[in-house]
Amino acid sequence: MSDLINNPALLPPGGAVGAPAPTQRPQTPAQGTPGQTSSVADGPSFASVLADQTSTTNAPTFSKHALERLARRGIDMNGQTLGRLTDGIQRAADKGSRNSVVFVDGTAYVASVQNNTVITAVTPEAMNSHVFTNIDSAVIA
Repeated sequence: MSDLINNPALLPPGGAVGAPAPTQRPQTPAQGTPGQTSSVADGPSFASVLADQTSTTNAPTFSKHALERLARRGIDMNGQTLGRLTDGIQRAADKGSRNSVVFVDGTAYVASVQNNTVITAVTPEAMNSHVFTNIDSAVIA
């Protein structure tokens, strides 16, 4: 008898020493067999969940007051502006800010960083004598 057959490291789990090697590969838990439950959880992978959480879908919400200001002052909120605003709020959050003013193309957006909410928006024309209070950071996005 060959030394290879008697080497336990080369035998499949549960195989007896000297027993012939199986001719079929054993099925993995992901493949399963009829009547067996799979040990692999069904659902999205970790990578896809992480990508969803870190993508730009975390756009801020707008308070009723902010929506009124956007409409009254004719502020255009296109995809690029929203993306830059979202990035600015995220940068403020990374620094530990609570309330921030984020400047995008001269327009100031006051945001509650903790709540990811835009509180108000001020155009450059309306900023002549405007004072921002209760702000702990400013971001130019």
